Amino acid sequence: MIEEKIKLMLARLSEVEAQLGQPAVLNDQKIYRTLTQEHSYLSEVKQVSEELNSLKKQLEENQALLKSERDPDFSALLREDIAQIEPRIPTLQKQLEDLLVPPDPNDHRNIILEIRAGTGGDEAALFVGDCVRMYKLFADVNGWRYDLLSCTHSEVGGFKEYIMSLAGHNVYRLMRYEGGTHRVQRVPDTEAQGRIHTSAITIAVLLEPDEETEVVVDEKDLRVDTYRSSGAGGQHVNTTDSAVRLTHLPTGIVVYCQEERSQHKNKDKAMRWLKAEIVEREQRKIQEARASDRATQVGSGDRSERIRTYNFPQNRITDHRINLTKHNLDRVMDGDLGDIASALVAHYRQEEFKA
Repeated sequence: MIEEKIKLMLARLSEVEAQLGQPAVLNDQKIYRTLTQEHSYLSEVKQVSEELNSLKKQLEENQALLKSERDPDFSALLREDIAQIEPRIPTLQKQLEDLLVPPDPNDHRNIILEIRAGTGGDEAALFVGDCVRMYKLFADVNGWRYDLLSCTHSEVGGFKEYIMSLAGHNVYRLMRYEGGTHRVQRVPDTEAQGRIHTSAITIAVLLEPDEETEVVVDEKDLRVDTYRSSGAGGQHVNTTDSAVRLTHLPTGIVVYCQEERSQHKNKDKAMRWLKAEIVEREQRKIQEARASDRATQVGSGDRSERIRTYNFPQNRITDHRINLTKHNLDRVMDGDLGDIASALVAHYRQEEFKA
């Protein structure tokens, strides 16, 4: 079944390549952009599939040679080669299976990530800082760009909240299921008795409106407040009214930015965040109107849903939605989030197929 699906996808790749050479397509940027994204996806499927088939063939040939080989030195080389090939095959197999999950039109859309301290006081703020670092390292692995929109520092370190944008290939595909409540269990540095402390943070993932998603914000619907920046940022930000707070009167949404020295730049960043919040609120209304029960809203990024537990003493991370537990929390916190993100994508896309 997988082989047949790949055959159809490779045939489609040839069709897309032919279409991309047509003048009519080159003159229509919307169609051209859609086809180039499809071409990129299908090319990746082809590359992984060919690499997997090549390794399988190489493994079979080496195993056949080993059965008839009498030279001990050459036999040793064959065994060494086999030992290197065998672990790569299941890895590529898993990569291919993940790729065969059909892409979503929003996969490459930019996102705004909101990370906020919840219950747990100082520990929650420190964990916000840890997660900011984790997501930035994950972004570096994937070649994504990140940009700080707003943050509030905590007196003990970390952040009370941190809002940033992420942009790049598959950023929404791999990040969309990070929304919800993340619980952390660990022994705080200040805990003399060695007791495990439980705290929580909330994360929201917002699609940033693109050029095709027009969000009109009327200036008379906005209250714009400027004020003096506070916190880390050097002398300049503390001596000018460069910080901007926007209040969208029809919805009551409030956003703010003080990260740039320029009031104009801060307003631009705050407006990006505001538009994403407006779109997210409208989408949530539509989802709630359509949903007949809670199950239809699975994976919607509900901030009240406890989705994951990070247990530091046992080096364990558990995603409760898909009952996935891994004992590599140290690596995950260093940005090795790919396996969990891919497992979530595969799970929820399969759920969509069943619906």
